[in-house]
Amino acid sequence: MKPLRTYSQFVKPYWLLISITLMIGFIKFAIPLTLPLILKYVVDDLLMSDMSREAKLEQLTWIVIGGLALFVIVRSPIEYLRQYFAQLVTSKILYDIRSALYEHIQKLSIRFYQNRKVGEIISRFINDVEQTKSLVEIGMMNIWLDLFTLSVALGIMFYFNAPLTLVAIAVFPLYGIAVKILYKRLKQLTKNRSQALAEMQAYLHERIQGIPIIRSFTLERHERERFRERNHHFLDKALAHTRWNALTFSVINTLTDIAPLAVIGYGGYLVIEESLTLGAFVAFFGYLERLYSPLRRLVNSSTVLTQAMASLERVVEFMNERYDISDRDQAKELSQVKGKVEFRDVSFRYQSDSDEVLKQINLTIEPGQKIALVGMSGGGKSSLVSLIPRFYDVSEGAIYLDDEDIRNVTVRSLRKQIGMVLQDNILFSGSIKENILLGRPDATDEEVTAAAIAANAHRFITEFARGYETEIGERGVKLSGGQKQRLAIARVFLKNPQLIILDEATSALDLESEQQIQQSLERLTAGRTTLIVAHRLSTITHVDQVVLIENGRIVEQGSHEELMRRNGNYARLFNVQNLGWQSTI
Repeated sequence: MKPLRTYSQFVKPYWLLISITLMIGFIKFAIPLTLPLILKYVVDDLLMSDMSREAKLEQLTWIVIGGLALFVIVRSPIEYLRQYFAQLVTSKILYDIRSALYEHIQKLSIRFYQNRKVGEIISRFINDVEQTKSLVEIGMMNIWLDLFTLSVALGIMFYFNAPLTLVAIAVFPLYGIAVKILYKRLKQLTKNRSQALAEMQAYLHERIQGIPIIRSFTLERHERERFRERNHHFLDKALAHTRWNALTFSVINTLTDIAPLAVIGYGGYLVIEESLTLGAFVAFFGYLERLYSPLRRLVNSSTVLTQAMASLERVVEFMNERYDISDRDQAKELSQVKGKVEFRDVSFRYQSDSDEVLKQINLTIEPGQKIALVGMSGGGKSSLVSLIPRFYDVSEGAIYLDDEDIRNVTVRSLRKQIGMVLQDNILFSGSIKENILLGRPDATDEEVTAAAIAANAHRFITEFARGYETEIGERGVKLSGGQKQRLAIARVFLKNPQLIILDEATSALDLESEQQIQQSLERLTAGRTTLIVAHRLSTITHVDQVVLIENGRIVEQGSHEELMRRNGNYARLFNVQNLGWQSTI
């Protein structure tokens, strides 16, 4: 019941609206229940009476006029209101759930996204949430309306003839047995189908993003086969679900068809024996449809609700994902930051059962200093800088900012003080201006332009026909690598943080772009504490300290000149790179 308790939190604000919808629904469902009574009156009191032909026609005319008024003038607006309010409630609840989920995914750790496929997350976010609407639409409204219809119909049928009513409902126990046997299996099959769909969507999402790679390696045929395998896996799960669903409907509809035959036989006998009037028998048969239609819907609702519950469990499972990174109860707000950073005996591993990526790191960076982290790939440089904004938390030791453990301050205020420029910065579909504004959404147009000028981006932006309103496409596909990097730098200028992290910010650029970006980075880092993760050592000879990291440990530390004089690992690595660079000229 835990998923339902979670779901009820989203339903609770709309109880009044649900109650209004139910009241309108009761009126709407009650109106058709008058039709068999009208039919009984017409048969017994009008057609079978001794009235004159003219009197019968007159009464019949008034009955038809009254029926039209009831079913057209009264029922039509009630039907509209019921449908509108029902859809309004479900749409608002789904809106609230998706809003809560979006807020939730903002707080999940980087580790979570490294272990999940984007397509699968989107499937739970869109498909599974959409399926849960049946819990309100059917579970909290239609079921009660069908129970109301069924109860009223049963009451009137017992009033007409109790023995005939018992014959009509003799198959009810069989419904209960069928539901118990069939729906437990159906729920698991529904979850299997949803999981298969999520896996196919995840695969499709990755391949669409990787279309250039597929084309360049001529993998179209290979990828068609791989997609066919996943598509076939989903087909198998969908057909298994369909077969069981079809069996369920077959059994239920067969049971439903038994009752009318029994009523026709026994009811006809009662009319022949004159224990039941012809009008009452006709009306009773009319109520039989009013009895089994809601009953069939109730049973079919079990199918839909079973599927909705399976989707709800997947949504709640996602909603209950724990946050690896969260604020402590007494966390402080950071405001003015000088920029002193200290790593004190810091060790780190990505998983509790994995090897340590960083081991006993001790490093002090004074305010305004520039520090370069160098070493072979996989040594732990990027892992080290990712600990500062708390993308991950240290396994041992602590990181201090201005002599305050960063775990004692709020994550939001900590990250506000940090600006990051990466090798592959993410740009979003939208305009150039919108992407720069990510640095500070409330900035003015003048501030956006100033940030672009400082990042050496203003010139190329104004060369576009629409300037800052130019649409850049998904992930900035319409821009060159250097242009994307300068936009990333512009939004950090706009953010104006005290601490800068540059992670391979110029390693994938041509010489002209790199020169322009180096100029903008010099302006960006002036007077700010800066950590630079660098692969090309020729770009960091000007920094205050160079820190060589190998196998998760600091093995050398000092200025470029000091380390070159030591003639250790750093000097050998620098000379090898310079020799390789000169040989390519």
